[in-house]
Amino acid sequence: GREGGDGPVRLSAAGIPGGVRRSVEEALGQARGRPSPIAGASSLGGGCINPSARVETGDGDAFFLKWNADAPAGMMAAEADGLEALRAAAALRVPEMLGHGASGGAQWLLLELVPQGRPGPGYAGAMGRGLAALHEAGDGGWGWERDNFIGSLPQANGGEADWTSFWRERRLLPQLRRARDGGHLASARGAVLDRLLDRLDDVLSGAGADGPCLLHGDLWGGNAYPGPEGEPVIIDPAVYRGHGEVDLAMSELFGGFPAGHLEAYQEARGLAPAYRSHRRACYQLYYLLVHVNLFGSGYVGRTLAAAEEALAGA
Repeated sequence: GREGGDGPVRLSAAGIPGGVRRSVEEALGQARGRPSPIAGASSLGGGCINPSARVETGDGDAFFLKWNADAPAGMMAAEADGLEALRAAAALRVPEMLGHGASGGAQWLLLELVPQGRPGPGYAGAMGRGLAALHEAGDGGWGWERDNFIGSLPQANGGEADWTSFWRERRLLPQLRRARDGGHLASARGAVLDRLLDRLDDVLSGAGADGPCLLHGDLWGGNAYPGPEGEPVIIDPAVYRGHGEVDLAMSELFGGFPAGHLEAYQEARGLAPAYRSHRRACYQLYYLLVHVNLFGSGYVGRTLAAAEEALAGA
């Protein structure tokens, strides 16, 4: 987790539920091998789903804590699982997971606190090369051993025989159905999405030919930042094994990534022309549908435009 806020304040001001605090103190004690009562906390901004805080022990060490009393069951456990998978890949810096659980009706996740620094001149290159190294990991089939979440929405990761089937059945269709059920996509406006699904074999022809690789899964600008030495740090994953271009597409969707990270990735791992011509738009479509379902119809225009772009370039 990243650092922010205005310095330590009273625990009550940080809003940490009492049951969560007691469980976190137990987790800290186990991780550090000695009693570790929380002596101070400061609320942190930046999360659009979970409250978070910097917590300090009496000896001055600081950690990152987030919690949620309204989160779907298993949400923090799924994130902990994803963080551990990313750390095991050892491609980019990932905060160490120190504990997670549910106490007093709230789920919580305790992490190493990695302060935010300034990006140095090599930040973009390190990010691109790190992503390329991450995408060299990923033993196993398409998907993941457990379902998880994209934002607060469920993300099903059951395996499919091929990548195109996975993208259709586990990514696009669930979000499209949710958007239609929510009244965000009238049938006439959404017809282009049906055309894309019908032609998905053509649009994704050749995609994933090098096999499944480990993905961050939610790589927008808010989930990556420079650490204290200017090194790339990634947080808040929605991991699974998929096509590496998915992470790149999300990194380009809303901005926030350093210019040059794609070029560094391409030098390290290669990047097919089909990524820019149409596959990027097809992969961004998933995240745009997620935004329609989380935030409403303001994202419908971009969603339909992405589908048109994917079809036109294929």
